[in-house]
Amino acid sequence: MRRGVVDWTAVAAGDFAFPAGVAAQRIGDELAEMLVSPDPVVRDEHAYTAAAAWIRAGHLDGVLAAMGDTAAGRFTHPDVQARTFAPLVLKCVLARGRQVPGAVPEAAVRRWYAGFAAWYPHERDTRGWDDELGWLHAVAHGADAAAAFAAALPDRSTDLLELCALRMTARDTGYRYVQVEDARLAAAVTRILLAPGLTEGQATGWLDTVTAAFADSGPGAVPAWAFNTFATLQSLHLHLTRGLSDGGIPPHAAAVTARTLEILRLPYHWLG
Repeated sequence: MRRGVVDWTAVAAGDFAFPAGVAAQRIGDELAEMLVSPDPVVRDEHAYTAAAAWIRAGHLDGVLAAMGDTAAGRFTHPDVQARTFAPLVLKCVLARGRQVPGAVPEAAVRRWYAGFAAWYPHERDTRGWDDELGWLHAVAHGADAAAAFAAALPDRSTDLLELCALRMTARDTGYRYVQVEDARLAAAVTRILLAPGLTEGQATGWLDTVTAAFADSGPGAVPAWAFNTFATLQSLHLHLTRGLSDGGIPPHAAAVTARTLEILRLPYHWLG
């Protein structure tokens, strides 16, 4: 990997102070290279940590759109770590773009959304952690991006709820959520439900997809996808009851909770 402009070990030791005298474009290019690395120190501890801090602080405002384009282009990358860190970068870019009018064109956000929507429900490698690659977290990272897209594109809120439903009920997995993916997904759904203007029908409609996923269910061992769905719905119940520290309880929380409990009675028939 071509690097050398930035001494990343020194940057990390210096609490990620932005390097003096280095152009934002050069920093963005170097971060883009590092964010596909199979080395979790390079990709996560250095590149993503730096990108998140410097985007938030405004050091990369001039290259925000370019960083978003690069990240969105990685949803079809052959390497899982490249695909699963793309939504994290988009989350940061979208959050900063809402603070700096004009830094991120709406057309670009909609283009990124299209790539994200095509990837998120269909990612096959949903492991949270790999002993060599470190954090992968497709489900959790994608959930964070879904919430960010809902804030940037409120007209896509119902579509994003549907994407979350498709993600949690995806059957092509043997991986059970063991790295708090259920809570990250539930938090994203809660944030999306806070979007202004949602009707009760829109707030609960995505649960039709979850209900339909169990239409042919019967006795027997619980498959991984069903376990993941039940875990996410339980976590969602908690989130809707307590609310978010920075957003509160969604307007239609009671209706969503009632529908959620209907589904949870399938495995937990003893519920009152």
